[in-house]
Amino acid sequence: MKPLSRSFYLRPTLQVAQELLGKYFIRRIGKNLLIGKIVEVEAYRSNDPASHSFRGKTNRNSVMFCEGGHLYVYFTYGMHFCANIVTGRKGIGEAVLIRAVEPLAGIEMMKINRYGSNKSLNLKSLNRKILIKLTNGPAKFCEAFGIARQENGMDLLESKISIIEGESIPSKLIKRSSRIGIRRGVEKRWRFFIAGNPWVSK
Repeated sequence: MKPLSRSFYLRPTLQVAQELLGKYFIRRIGKNLLIGKIVEVEAYRSNDPASHSFRGKTNRNSVMFCEGGHLYVYFTYGMHFCANIVTGRKGIGEAVLIRAVEPLAGIEMMKINRYGSNKSLNLKSLNRKILIKLTNGPAKFCEAFGIARQENGMDLLESKISIIEGESIPSKLIKRSSRIGIRRGVEKRWRFFIAGNPWVSK
C-alpha cells in the first residue's frame, strides 16, 4: 500500500495523466478502506484556456499551484465536487481530473455515500447497472469516496488519501479524445481512458 513517489507527479502533466490509468486510488474513512482503479482522466495545463489556473493564482485554485502530488478539490454547478491530482513543480498550476474509477473495495461504504443507508440497495441487490453508476463520472466518484471541500489540499503522500501502483494497462487499450463539458480548449485531446472499461463515463 505504499503511495506513489513524489517524482511520479513532478513529470509532464500529459505523461502523468496517461500513467494514472490503472493506478489504485485509496481512501481511508475510519476503519473502512475504499479502493478504485482509475479508468478515465483529463489533463489541464497552465497554458490551457479550459484550466482553472489559466488566468493565474486565486484563493479558489491555489492548491493547483502546489507541488505535484496534492489533491485539488473544487465545487462546481453549486452541487458537485470534482477531484484533481496536482502535477509538476510548485507554482506551475497543472492538474489531472479524475473522471471515473472502477470500484474494487469498500463498495458498501461507497453505496452509502451515494445513496444513503437505503436497505433496499444492499450489496446483494446492487446489480451491475447500479454498481457502474457508483463511480462513472467525476462528481459520482467524489461522492462515493467521500471527497469534499475538506479534502482540498491533501498531500497524497502523507494523508488518508493516496494513489498506489495498480494494474499495468497495455498501450493499445489507452485511448484519448477531446475533453468533456468545456467550452474552451475543446481541440485538445487530453482526455485519456481505458478502452472497453464499463466505468468510463458516457
